[in-house]
Amino acid sequence: MQVADLVHLYDYNYWANGKLRAALVPLSTEQFVAPVAGSYGSIRNTLVHTVSAEWGWLDRCGGPARGAALKAEDYPTLQALGDRWEVVEGHMRTFLAGLSDADLARRITFALPGGPPQDMALGDLLHHGAVHGVHHRAQVALLMRELGFAPGNFDLLIYLGSEGAR
Repeated sequence: MQVADLVHLYDYNYWANGKLRAALVPLSTEQFVAPVAGSYGSIRNTLVHTVSAEWGWLDRCGGPARGAALKAEDYPTLQALGDRWEVVEGHMRTFLAGLSDADLARRITFALPGGPPQDMALGDLLHHGAVHGVHHRAQVALLMRELGFAPGNFDLLIYLGSEGAR
């Protein structure tokens, strides 16, 4: 893995986030925060978890400190969450721009809540951060469909064929 590979993956990630955010605009605030099936309880909660986790992994890797996990109640609207999302994207892009390929092998020690310390390569943790976003975008797309909205297609293949990838 090289830094260019991670930049490409995060470019896709942010393109897909933008497509998802645009698809979410028609939801009312009530729909955005309404209890729904899924592990986080609402579309908002799932998205706040996604942004918080990305920033948390970036923090563990040496990027800007996040502090405590983001709280869903601090983001009552899509706009409020979108503003935070843009800050985190900026942090990640700046961090990636400062890395060398050799940096990706640096070992990072971390612990998941309640778990033992683990040790992984920086590149693998950043790769995980992007894939984690893909996982939760898919969850939100399903939740939107349950509410009667079609979020569209933001698969990697679609991105690769878009102007954004060129």
